[in-house]
Amino acid sequence: MKATNQLFDFHPDWLSHTLANASSDLPETKASLPDGTQVSRKGNGVLWLTPPTGRVNPNREALIISAGVHGNETAPIEVLNALVSELFARAWTLACPLLVMLGNPPAMVAGERFLDVNMNRLFNGAHGKTEHTGLPEARRAQFLEEMCRQFAMAHQELALSHYDLHTAIRPSKRERFALYPFVEGRSVPSGQCAFLLEAEVETLLLQHKASTVFSSFTASTLKAESFTIELGKVEPFGRNDLRRFQGIERALRRRFRGEPAPGVHPPFDHLTMFEVVHEVLNTGPSFHFHVPDDVANFTEYPPGTLIWEDDQGGYQVGTAPEAIVFPNRAVPVGQRAGLMLRASGAFRARPG
Repeated sequence: MKATNQLFDFHPDWLSHTLANASSDLPETKASLPDGTQVSRKGNGVLWLTPPTGRVNPNREALIISAGVHGNETAPIEVLNALVSELFARAWTLACPLLVMLGNPPAMVAGERFLDVNMNRLFNGAHGKTEHTGLPEARRAQFLEEMCRQFAMAHQELALSHYDLHTAIRPSKRERFALYPFVEGRSVPSGQCAFLLEAEVETLLLQHKASTVFSSFTASTLKAESFTIELGKVEPFGRNDLRRFQGIERALRRRFRGEPAPGVHPPFDHLTMFEVVHEVLNTGPSFHFHVPDDVANFTEYPPGTLIWEDDQGGYQVGTAPEAIVFPNRAVPVGQRAGLMLRASGAFRARPG
């Protein structure tokens, strides 16, 4: 029996199988590709792939790639599914251990960001909070964490990277940008900056504290080089212009194949860095957010602009202009309603 039939129960590909079994707890199933690559379907939407013993891993790395933690962010899901399909069709061979995950299948079927609770606020143990007891998305986050732990443990001798792929719910003045989780004493390696540019990501946001997003878990707990990567605008399945995602597709395929990094060329030869200067939190009933609902990410505000206020105070832009990302007045009390940023420098790659 073909590996695809063993793993995907005669569905045409990984994505269609995942959607068809969105709310199912599937048993682990293993198969071998003709070239000896071992594939284990650890659960619905989770594949652990291991190249055959003896195959060279030129970049000495292991990769975790996730998409669909928010179910309506479909373009990265389609990109990742296409790459898996290429591998199964023997278009190329896998050089490194690989864990690929489709995060929230029930929300993917519903075409919603999430069903009960924002899954990308449930990592770093947040899934265990009392208010999340019994929620399927909390169980799923716990399962994804455990898969990442096992994968990292199995490949301790290799450099571990995690790329959590997203698209944004609002337009952005910088279409593709990445977020680097905060880990005390860590700075972004130049090789990772070059990979982002290879993927046509030109902006990097340096986080200011650990958080409960997926990439923060793998960075802080598993010591991975982890990034949340925003690749464009939310669209339903079948409505994405995948030509706009060729950068990340090519860059991931190159890493999967173990090929050397290509030369960097304009316009993707410099990465603009931003740092967080203020985190906007919904403080409660008197919280008033002065940022419009339809504002684009990276919209800049001049010094002195009042961003939010409540009965106890508020926040104004400081002495230099600041940009906002992820503005959302509708978040629950205590959660992040936006981040205020300031440009902090740039990484310039050497010409190829």
